[in-house]
Amino acid sequence: MREFSLPALYEVPTDGNLTDLIRRNAAQHPDTAVMGRKVAGAWVDVTATEFLAEVRAAAKGLIALGVRPGDRVGLISRTRFEWVQMDFAIWSAGAVTVPVYETSSAEQVQWILGDSGAVGVIVETEAHATAVESVRGNLPELRHVWRLDRDAVGELTAAGADVPDETVDRAMSSAKADDIATIVYTSGTTGRPKGCVLTHRNFFAECGNVVERLKPLFRTGECSALLFLPAAHVFGRLIEVGSVLAPIRLGCVPDIKNLTDELAAFKPTLILGVPRVFEKVYNSARAKAQADGKGKIFDKAAQTAIDYSRATSGPEGPSLALKLKHFVFDKLVYNKLRAVLGGRCQAAVSGGAPLGERLGHFYRGIGLTVLEGYGLTETCAATAFNPYDRPKIGTVGQPLPGSVVRIADDGEVLIHGEHVFSGYWQNESATAEALADGWFHTGDIGTLDEDGYLAITGRKKEILVTAGGKNVAPAVIEDRIRGNALIAECMVVGDGRPFVGALVTIDEEFLGRWAAEHGKPAGSTAASLCEDPDLLAEVQRAVDEGNAAVSKAESVRKFRILSSQFTEEAGHITPSLKLKRNVVAKDFADEIEAIYRA
Repeated sequence: MREFSLPALYEVPTDGNLTDLIRRNAAQHPDTAVMGRKVAGAWVDVTATEFLAEVRAAAKGLIALGVRPGDRVGLISRTRFEWVQMDFAIWSAGAVTVPVYETSSAEQVQWILGDSGAVGVIVETEAHATAVESVRGNLPELRHVWRLDRDAVGELTAAGADVPDETVDRAMSSAKADDIATIVYTSGTTGRPKGCVLTHRNFFAECGNVVERLKPLFRTGECSALLFLPAAHVFGRLIEVGSVLAPIRLGCVPDIKNLTDELAAFKPTLILGVPRVFEKVYNSARAKAQADGKGKIFDKAAQTAIDYSRATSGPEGPSLALKLKHFVFDKLVYNKLRAVLGGRCQAAVSGGAPLGERLGHFYRGIGLTVLEGYGLTETCAATAFNPYDRPKIGTVGQPLPGSVVRIADDGEVLIHGEHVFSGYWQNESATAEALADGWFHTGDIGTLDEDGYLAITGRKKEILVTAGGKNVAPAVIEDRIRGNALIAECMVVGDGRPFVGALVTIDEEFLGRWAAEHGKPAGSTAASLCEDPDLLAEVQRAVDEGNAAVSKAESVRKFRILSSQFTEEAGHITPSLKLKRNVVAKDFADEIEAIYRA
């Protein structure tokens, strides 16, 4: 057993809550731009004074319409200014925010709003409102639905016009540090998502220590962050609250189709992303270079950046020849790549899935250090991250200051600290299992080096994490797909991949009847029909049924029909018919690669 800790850098308030931050900002930095908002296609600054006033006005509306301290309010929207505004408005009414991914299915919306007992929900679009309405009959506690694209902010502001300032002041001060700030639902290995209860103390401990450890990236009046990750994800909330705590200017981008233009216009000094974002920037730049006939130059420049970064980690540093090559490519290539990120970006933070050592060295070599971190919803986002001044590429960094990371005898990563969640909402058994002996059991396997840098080497849990950072619970989709009589077995894949895929086996007993009904030759097998259009269409219908239970990011995009079965004899399944995923993945590695080859 091995453990490592760092002393806390931030003193967590004993009786305050997150609304104290926006009141403090208005008092100490009244004219400082703390937010950026898009108006008529252009970025407009929002000062600390303006942000507080708008939040209070919306909070008065929530109070006027019956939202009381401790009530849960859902929030379904893309990442935009109003998401942050409404999050703080809900807290300012003394209530609890329940984020829902805007890509969630109606079934997921019903579960999250119903399980949390939400009394109201703020949605962004008609599609979101339709999803809520389709299940509203099963949500007896839901009294209100507000739509952002129908001026929910104006509606709430008008509703609260007669609410006295003293009333909202009392509501803003009602929550204490150990009261619930938010319930974030996260995928489990079996069945429905569980609601992680995160308190105001959790966010103070998390965001306060992150900001202090990465102080050069959070300088008030100088730094800015552009958030294009889902604000419903706990990583997005870390950046939201951390930016307000610092404070620095925060911008939100709901649609990444025009991300390059947004970066150029906002000019952030700090960006946050998942590995897929950084992969896309690299791949797009390489593809453009190849199209312009400069592919060989780009590849040489990329290798030079990687070599330069690796050399800077060594005792002797880069050689003179390598320094000269790096200088030349900086003028020819690297400065153009930095310009794509807005031209002012000092660093980036990557989480959700491993970035990859080669890509990490590439970015540091071009002048943009990507700081990898590691965390879970249960740890209020980052529980380990690389320090700005001493990053170790290939690791997820050192523990959050004020916390302890322990490696158990079986290699599992255990966490202790004030940022660790208080439990799962109304789920005592799951809470007891996760928080055994005063430690949070992550389900991940890792190692700690002599300097306390953590490396994640495997996963005890069966949760997949795509390259986009989305957690996927295979059982939910697999059970639905197997509901089709033609399907014998299904295994979802996609760990570290750009999307979710699936390997499917056909029930040979049912196949004969299906083949006869569809005019297929007698004696047809899965091997002979694996490319048959009718069979593919039938399997696609089964996949569509599975996808209906999950969000778009979790849905299966491509599948492969296998010519053989998963068998106990081959070690693919246990006697109780549970999949041995590592064995299947090894034996059918070529089929998995075929899913992603295109």
